[in-house]
Amino acid sequence: MTISMVMSRHVTQTLILSPPSGRKSNLITIPRQKEKVVVVIGATGTGKSRLSIDLGTLFPAQIINSDKMQVYEGLDIVTNKIAKEDQRGVPHHLLGTESPNSEFTASHFRDAALLAIELITSSGQLPIIVGGSNSYIEALIDDDDYKFRSRYDFCCLWVDVSLPELDQYVAKRVDQMLESGMVDELRPFFNPKGDYSRGIRKAIGVPEFHQYFRKESFIRDEGIKQMLLEEAVNAIKKNTHKLSRKQLGKIQRLRDVKRWKIHRLDATTVFRKHGEEAEEAWKKVVAEPSARIVARFLYDLPSANVGAGLRLSSSSSVLESAWLRQRVDEGLGFSPHHFLFISHKF
Repeated sequence: MTISMVMSRHVTQTLILSPPSGRKSNLITIPRQKEKVVVVIGATGTGKSRLSIDLGTLFPAQIINSDKMQVYEGLDIVTNKIAKEDQRGVPHHLLGTESPNSEFTASHFRDAALLAIELITSSGQLPIIVGGSNSYIEALIDDDDYKFRSRYDFCCLWVDVSLPELDQYVAKRVDQMLESGMVDELRPFFNPKGDYSRGIRKAIGVPEFHQYFRKESFIRDEGIKQMLLEEAVNAIKKNTHKLSRKQLGKIQRLRDVKRWKIHRLDATTVFRKHGEEAEEAWKKVVAEPSARIVARFLYDLPSANVGAGLRLSSSSSVLESAWLRQRVDEGLGFSPHHFLFISHKF
């Protein structure tokens, strides 16, 4: 006989198979199957949030933010929080939830993320952790108590962009932030004492504007004021470039020293194109390969079994897949829980 069932979250589950009359019953003990979690990492500005939303609209998923500044309430422009309308209905956790004056540490993130993961998996959905704070992700996955690895398997996607293209993009993004009202957003966070060692005041952009805010009310010369503004903006760009390199160093350490299995997706060609060409490049080199990797991870299938029909709709950025729709028809659905097939002959 053949039995198809969803794996239990209990340590073991015993099945009693009823044999034909007169035959002895058979007990099959099934070891616990770990839940699955997807992690999206990369330097700032590479498109991590965009990829997480693409995946979240293909698989029924919820997103857990792991950016140590985006976890705080406020400074949405400066910290580049994903706007509500860009979330496309995918639920987010730990995004703008903490007081800007509090200190949300890596251990705080670990505990909060574990609770969020349990909440998401208990509803039959896939947790997607996304953010550039690799120290937070490392604290979660490699915690001393082995809480994460004892219960979860994870698939790590790294969105990478060559530094020359990334530096150019980040500089343009800072200019766009300035046009979007960054200065007015930053002004309430100015600290006359220059203490930017706690909470959201550690975000790049806040300390860089200290001299500008300290002097602006005393300066009548608009030329000097503009010079101070440009110095602050250039400092933000410079420190963001430094952050990118620091993030890349941590990712390479996780891969090369800690031996994490990380799937690298080179998005450099996307940043060299514009408009529709950039959109098509994103689908081809980032979104579609990522979706195939995640599908293989969730269903334990070899590459050949994940059809080339996995694609992005030309009418929207939502991923579509004839292969995954077929999996639903077969009863496997989008659930991140595995289905186990047991063949037993009497």
